[in-house]
Amino acid sequence: MPIRPENRGRYPADWPEISLSIRTERAAGRCECHGECGRGTHPGRCPNENGGAAYGTGSRVVLTVAHLDHTPENCDPANLRAMCQGCHLHYDREHHRQTAAATRRAAVEAAGQLALVEPKELPMPDLAETPAPPLPALAVACPACGSAPHVLCTSHGGTRPRRSDVHQARTKAFKAQQTATT
Repeated sequence: MPIRPENRGRYPADWPEISLSIRTERAAGRCECHGECGRGTHPGRCPNENGGAAYGTGSRVVLTVAHLDHTPENCDPANLRAMCQGCHLHYDREHHRQTAAATRRAAVEAAGQLALVEPKELPMPDLAETPAPPLPALAVACPACGSAPHVLCTSHGGTRPRRSDVHQARTKAFKAQQTATT
């Protein structure tokens, strides 16, 4: 993940070397997530490899290094984990929610719009215990490349699941199939 300019000073001077070592030597170019990201999409270790196609989406995998305690100053190898961008974003989602709320509050305060009453914190569901639902099965063949039903469309060289026009045609065929069966 890119380092925000205001946080650069929190990382050690040798962070590029530390990050490279974790991603290439220890992780051997593969995501080290074993489900702690909470995505619920991979049993065991995540199969994504740096530079390869991400499972499920076909997008290019970028291996990053996550601080498990969200503290950039703590670069103990036990606190660092090589993660693909998908696992890293999911792992950090609660932290991102908290920092976004703090940023919004600071902007309101800077604009002189302080609340007279502190807003109550709304209860948030424990996202780590509710994994993301599985993607729906693709029940029709792709009209552009002929990919079989339930198979990721391959008409785009693995750069993305499908082009908009192909997606629209496949969605139309899927809806027609659903209407015919009901």
